Amino acid sequence: MSQTSKASVEWVTVGEEDAGQRLDNFLLKRLKGVPKSHVYRIVRAGEVRVNKGRADVTRRLEAGDVVRVPPVRVAAVPSQAPAQAASQRIELEVLFEDDALLIVNKPAGIAVHGGSGVSFGVIELLRAQRPQARYLELVHRLDRETSGILLVAKKRSALVKLHEMFRDHHRLDKRYLALVQDVWPEPRSHVRLKLFKYTTPDGERRVRVTADGTDAHTVVNRLKQWQDCSLLECELKTGRTHQIRVHLASSGHPILGDEKYGDFALNKALQRDGLKRMFLHAWKLAFKHPLTDVPLAIEAPLPDELQAYVAALGEPLVR
Repeated sequence: MSQTSKASVEWVTVGEEDAGQRLDNFLLKRLKGVPKSHVYRIVRAGEVRVNKGRADVTRRLEAGDVVRVPPVRVAAVPSQAPAQAASQRIELEVLFEDDALLIVNKPAGIAVHGGSGVSFGVIELLRAQRPQARYLELVHRLDRETSGILLVAKKRSALVKLHEMFRDHHRLDKRYLALVQDVWPEPRSHVRLKLFKYTTPDGERRVRVTADGTDAHTVVNRLKQWQDCSLLECELKTGRTHQIRVHLASSGHPILGDEKYGDFALNKALQRDGLKRMFLHAWKLAFKHPLTDVPLAIEAPLPDELQAYVAALGEPLVR
């Protein structure tokens, strides 16, 4: 791939269209072709500054912030061909749409956005399928392996309001379905384990439980149980990276098929039994429309492959 060099420091003033965006996403969008690991490296080294001060990659930018972007070697701007080609064969299920908001049912295996070795994600796919759309921006993230409800803003005003809601989880009711190892002990329980987020040398995001971490709260409702697994509904009371995955694994009940925090030997056996992916699905979301305040209740049913796996387990034990 051909490379060009940005020879001098840039000072970029954040506009309204980028306000509320994380620093890493802002840089990845600006430095197309630069691996995510390199972006994290230059931020950690202090080469990127916000208002002349050091900043973390998770910092959310505000309109008027001035970002120092150092000179880096960047690959030539990638072609839109991958997203264009995929747009002809991948049809995203639309769960809700109006002039301000688009809610889709994301399949497992597709990232929410391109970058770091990923040629395209849901947002690039949507932009390729809707070339007439003036504004399409992700409201939040789902892990690549997670399926389910994903929100996309079609107006800047909607994005700002939705970011406020996601920061204040009391204004959202987010529920996931997870199939976990062994029998979850209680019909309803609260998991409050503090989480610490870190980045591996190759730029991969990881999370672990630490006493001095950030508060995180998940409510777990046991829906069904079998002899060696349980189907859980998980209510997010906070929205930390990998929160459900780490809370469940740290409680002794990793999500089946989870390649980061799960039981790796068991996962291999599960693949032979038909579970080819992580069993985590963004199932329900209830909130007020960001511009009209009309209550919305969105539901994405379990994907066919997960429904089939649960059906093959047979009748659950009496709860």
